[in-house]
Amino acid sequence: MRGCFVTGTDTGVGKTVLTAAIVASLRSRGVAVRPLKPLITGLDEPPDPDWPPDHELLARAAGRSPEEVALFSYGPPVSPHLAAALAGRPVDPRALREAIARAAEEAEVSVIEGVGGLLVPLADGYDVRDLARELALPVLIAARPGLGTINHTLLTLEAARAAGLRVAGVVMTPWPPEPGEIERSNRDTVARLGSVTVSVLPPIARADPGLLTDAARGLPIEDWIGESGHA
Repeated sequence: MRGCFVTGTDTGVGKTVLTAAIVASLRSRGVAVRPLKPLITGLDEPPDPDWPPDHELLARAAGRSPEEVALFSYGPPVSPHLAAALAGRPVDPRALREAIARAAEEAEVSVIEGVGGLLVPLADGYDVRDLARELALPVLIAARPGLGTINHTLLTLEAARAAGLRVAGVVMTPWPPEPGEIERSNRDTVARLGSVTVSVLPPIARADPGLLTDAARGLPIEDWIGESGHA
C-alpha cells in the first residue's frame, strides 16, 4: 500500500481538511487516489453548511461517494470505542484492517485519516496507533499553530516514534495569512525540538476541491507518500 496516514494532536485540529487537501491535489494531477476514513463518529450532529461531515468532504475532494470513504460509521459524537459500545457494534480490529486493505487495492495512493489522536482507543487493547503501525504508512500530524501546540505536537511525535512509526511531517493548520511571533516561534520550536519538517496549510473558506487544491500547493506531498511507514 502506498500513501500516508493522517493523525492529529487532538480532535478538531484540521485532520480532515489536511487529508482533503492532499486528496484534491493528487486528484488534480491525475493520480488514482482513494481517501479512507475507516472509522467515523458524530454523524448525529447537525451538518455545517460550508463543511460537510468528514466522509462527505473527503468524497467530494476525490470525486467519490461517501460510502467509499467511511468503512464503519457511528452516530454519537464520542470516542469510537464508546460510540461502538453504545451502538452495540464493537470494532473488530481484524475486520477493520481487512476492509482497509480491500478498499485500497484499486487505488494508486491511499490517504487514510485516523480518528482523534494516536492513543484514541478503538477497541479493548487496540488504538489508532496500533492501526497506523499495522498499515505501515508514513504518518502526518495535523497540529494547531497557536498556544499549546508545542507540548501537544511533541507528545504526539514521541508517541509515534515509540511505536516505530515514521513521521513524514507535521502540518500546522490553519496557518494565518500574517502569522505572529507565537505562530512563527511554535513552528520553529517544533521543527527543532521534534527533529521534523513542519509545513503549513492556510485557511480554506469552504469545502471546494479547487480551493483545497490551491491550499495544498506548498505541501511536499510527493515526499510524504513516497516514504515507508516504519523506522
